Amino acid sequence: MYNNKTYTAEILAVGTELLLGNTVNTNARDISRVLSELGINVYHHTVVGDNPGRLKKAARIAIERADIIIATGGLGPTHDDITKETLAELFGKKMVFNEEVATKIRNFFKKRLHNVVMTENNLRQAEFPEDSIILENDVGTAPGCILEVNDKCVIMIPGPPRECRGMLKTGVKPYLQKLSQSKLHSHTIHIFGLGESVVEEKLRDLMQKLSNPTLAPYAQDGEVLLRVTAKAASKEEADIMMAPIIETVKKTLGDKIYGIDSGSLEKTAAILLAQQKLTIATVESCTGGLVSKRLTDIPGISIVYPGGFIAYSNESKTALLDIEPNLIKEKGSISRDVAIEMANSARKKLGADIGVAVTGVAGPGKSESGLEVGTVFVALSTTEKTYCRSLRLFHDRDRIRISAASHAFDMVRRHLTGLEVE
Repeated sequence: MYNNKTYTAEILAVGTELLLGNTVNTNARDISRVLSELGINVYHHTVVGDNPGRLKKAARIAIERADIIIATGGLGPTHDDITKETLAELFGKKMVFNEEVATKIRNFFKKRLHNVVMTENNLRQAEFPEDSIILENDVGTAPGCILEVNDKCVIMIPGPPRECRGMLKTGVKPYLQKLSQSKLHSHTIHIFGLGESVVEEKLRDLMQKLSNPTLAPYAQDGEVLLRVTAKAASKEEADIMMAPIIETVKKTLGDKIYGIDSGSLEKTAAILLAQQKLTIATVESCTGGLVSKRLTDIPGISIVYPGGFIAYSNESKTALLDIEPNLIKEKGSISRDVAIEMANSARKKLGADIGVAVTGVAGPGKSESGLEVGTVFVALSTTEKTYCRSLRLFHDRDRIRISAASHAFDMVRRHLTGLEVE
């Protein structure tokens, strides 16, 4: 089955626990990413319980519509681990005991699980459909296997995510790399300040006429990502194909784009601060430390971030930041004036070049003064000027807090690149 055709794949996840919602199917995500890197198209994800009849039916459907089937789960030692036996029966293969694998399983228990008694049912994991290519498991006792049947390929790998990821890297990916000379390469365009529907409307005509490269939008926590993907024999060739598409998107969306493959708004802001040898201080009310957390998740952030404050109550705003009680009483703790004073105070108290502040109503109900949920003020202070965004954010409490923090980083980014801030 080795040639330069475009292969399709289906992921077949086996396990009743997935259907019940007790376990999240992260394996499908990890497998899809590997297949995408290899230029193999994934058209279907299927989840089926630990039932031989239903598994056989799902596998029949998969084998009709895909070249490659990757089944995860059901390779363990217990009676409900049925994947190998069921698929062997489907393809008319006998189960064969592999003594070499059995020895490895025994040694695994002796050397790495010496406090655990190995029961005989563990040796079920040494049985495989005849003619299988065996995939070693470096972190567990359940090896995987590959069956090549006519022009189809069936790959069976363990369900535990750590074992699945390990086998993908050491066994599955090297095997599949032989299938195609072309691979998928992509770049991600990061956008803040436009919704997914607006981005799609502006770029719809371009997206509809593209086939290779392709352009697709994805919403992510108050931001929009555009993924440009090209199938080519090399990364260099793919980059040449993608370059004019990226330039067209830049011209269309302008300064709403904050980076290409840049990771996150906070990372973009941190890089700019470091490049300009500037520091930033934070003070937060409704975000409760989320701005600080997103900053301190970045390794080496201490060179630009001396620290911050969480001033949730009115009393803490006065005690920590010296905000005048009369100002809070007159304007309200959730107001443009108080947000600016918070940013000024944080900057001065920590000797930073820039101060940012967030105060607002994250919900679930209105503020004591009657402000609607989603009313947020984000301020930025420098020695020369202050800025403040008055926002009406939507969705639930978590989304409001995430969006508010992102606005703070976007203001920093725009200030440091000479763009309009408010």
